[in-house]
Amino acid sequence: MALAASCRLLAVRGLRGLPRGAGRGPGPVLPERRGAVVRGRCVPPSPPPVRDAGVRAAETEACRSSPPPAFSFFGGAEDKRDEAQKAEDEIILLLKKAKLSIMRDELDAADGFLHQAIRLAHQSHNTQAIIYTYSLMANLAFVQGQLTNAEKLFKAAMSFMLAGGMPQDHNAIIEMSLKLASIYASQNKSELAEHGFRFCTESLEAKMEQHKDLPPEQLSDEERKDTRLLLGLTLDARARYLAASRRLAEAGADYQRALQICREEQGESHPQTLVLMSDLATILDLQGRHVEALAQVQKAVELSERAGHPDRHVLLGNMAGILMHQGRWEESGRLYQEALAAAQAAGDAEAVEHMQEGLKELASRRDAQETETETERAAQD
Repeated sequence: MALAASCRLLAVRGLRGLPRGAGRGPGPVLPERRGAVVRGRCVPPSPPPVRDAGVRAAETEACRSSPPPAFSFFGGAEDKRDEAQKAEDEIILLLKKAKLSIMRDELDAADGFLHQAIRLAHQSHNTQAIIYTYSLMANLAFVQGQLTNAEKLFKAAMSFMLAGGMPQDHNAIIEMSLKLASIYASQNKSELAEHGFRFCTESLEAKMEQHKDLPPEQLSDEERKDTRLLLGLTLDARARYLAASRRLAEAGADYQRALQICREEQGESHPQTLVLMSDLATILDLQGRHVEALAQVQKAVELSERAGHPDRHVLLGNMAGILMHQGRWEESGRLYQEALAAAQAAGDAEAVEHMQEGLKELASRRDAQETETETERAAQD
């Protein structure tokens, strides 16, 4: 069984964008991207063609970037082929065990299987297996917050890919570069982060310009779509970084572009489109543009109800925060309570904590306003 043929079985999502909570305080928050780990819990990938704001959610970078459709065998002798096939079969078995462990939230066991797989891949000089396994290891380290280790593993995978002749503007290389930029952003390495985001954005924009001149037979609709969605993912990640740096105007511009791409490629009711609408509303709210923010998030909430969005309670919480900033205490409190109940029902501890923080801030603001009103009345008397 060739590795490329088993990619769909072994697929694991990588965490998309920056970690949740960048620039976070009570009120609206930037909702977390759903990836391999959802608030500490591993989930299986969705089937194609669902994408996560820029790339197919059921495929990893390694799966998409593996050059040939099968592993290379050694030499031409029968015993050499048998030896290579046995090694390949063992690697695939180890990768399956790793994925099963991830789905069971047994991340240490998964890490052990992946280390066995990479050792065997090196021993058998199987470059494709090395690339694929390094990519899985990098994603696993990334979602576990082991950013230094993830950085080394992503760079190792990219070095093998580039040595094998993969161009620098290949989508797989760009997506790994985006992961690295997000790592640097999380580590407050601003210069490296901005350089990485700029490389990804400029490379993808240049590719899209080249795609305009290519006839349909030279560029599949899938490749065109993947490139556009990867640009959307890049803009989304950079917007989060800019928002955390309080560069709100720039963040808003990136969110607008990312939202437009996601709408055009995924549809208005796609879960990622709704998250981007809520993120944009958050930026507008932080800029003091509360009316625009409320209209944006209200539309996202309405669409999420019809689409069955898994993070609807997060969107409700964002809307409650925006209403609070407008001084609409009763509506805000009602939505916070609804979002809190939904978060508790979903077992979303982080969202529960955020809704409780929002309710506390709401009570504090209301008390402060009442005190101010009483003071003014007393002064007038």
